[in-house]
Amino acid sequence: MIDNYDEIIEELKKIVKQKGLKYTEQREIVLSILLHANGHLTAEEIYNQIKKDYPGSNVGIATVYRALNFLEEVDLIASINFGTDSKKYESNTKSHHDHLICTDCGKIVEFVDEEIEKRQEKIAKVNKFKITDHSMQLYGICESCQK
Repeated sequence: MIDNYDEIIEELKKIVKQKGLKYTEQREIVLSILLHANGHLTAEEIYNQIKKDYPGSNVGIATVYRALNFLEEVDLIASINFGTDSKKYESNTKSHHDHLICTDCGKIVEFVDEEIEKRQEKIAKVNKFKITDHSMQLYGICESCQK
């Protein structure tokens, strides 16, 4: 279980209320799947997980896409694009990290490199730029696909 699961769900409820929208269980279910995921999931994988974990719920694939768009818009989740309309999603609860993405199999490796982080800050300072957020995604071929 995520340490601050209840806090994140309360944040979702607060955001929905601030936007004058109706709170829906479907959004909470989609967010819950991502909060408990060990990796990055596609909308279809999320939908299949919902069917498995919440068999009585009335959540269709279109609802999953709408929920993902909303959750990303309010910054509770993040996505990684794979070109041609393919995305994988993760919750925004993990500490900052960057991604290596295999363009053959879709494998995603998360990494943190303090030297890269320091270099980005230095580049921003030289250019009198204040970084408020960033995302680094490096695309290539993983070891398994190179064989």
